[in-house]
Amino acid sequence: MLNTYTSYQLIAKDIPKAIDRVESQPVVKRETDYYLANIGNVKTIDDFVNNTRLFNYAMKAYGLEDMTYAKAFMVKALKEGVSDEDSFANKLSDKRYADFVKAFNFAAYGSTATLYPSAQQGAVDKYMRQTLEENAGETNQGVRLALYFQRKAPDITNWYDVLADTALSSVVRTALGLPDSIASADIDKQAQMFEQKLDIADFKDPDKLNKFLTRFTSLWEINNPTSSAVTSVSVLFTQPTTVGISTDLMMAMQKLKF
Repeated sequence: MLNTYTSYQLIAKDIPKAIDRVESQPVVKRETDYYLANIGNVKTIDDFVNNTRLFNYAMKAYGLEDMTYAKAFMVKALKEGVSDEDSFANKLSDKRYADFVKAFNFAAYGSTATLYPSAQQGAVDKYMRQTLEENAGETNQGVRLALYFQRKAPDITNWYDVLADTALSSVVRTALGLPDSIASADIDKQAQMFEQKLDIADFKDPDKLNKFLTRFTSLWEINNPTSSAVTSVSVLFTQPTTVGISTDLMMAMQKLKF
């Protein structure tokens, strides 16, 4: 079995080729063909969430597969849109929800929302990358984390972006050799600690990012030897959910009937 560093490098050196392999998988091809053939026929939010096959595909594309059961929650987010900074999706600290609403922007475009590129090939592209990362995680979660960080790195603008994402912050802690217990420290102190040790601008430089992820995958391998059982870190991909909205309210939204 290949170690974490080698497995990551084999995928990262040619992402398009790796995506091609994902696209050729029978189940992926079947679901994608169905999605592209039918998403444009969806005219309302209710039509969208009630077509389980389409909705699940879209949710997975945005890394929200674990929230497919919370249809009322997603309906509220979609109905309020993202044009108002105080809308439901914009108040959630997890940016994936706002990104999802932007892609399927029924609030702004109504019945034509699913005809836009973001809802069509854009969603498919994200689905392929998400599937690639999940497939990698089936044998080595360190590879999944490295691929995830590589994908998100260009959009990281400050350390609070990292700390708001449990997967990203786990990668940084591992690369710096910091214990997970640091995550319970004051968030400002964590941001200051990261800033003292790393230049966040380096994540936008492919060579420097690769060097950083080489360090991460090497240290991950030391802490989680490939020969041992695969460590499940799926919890790292379940992000913090609210800013200015209580967890109780979030749960209430999930239980809404529509």
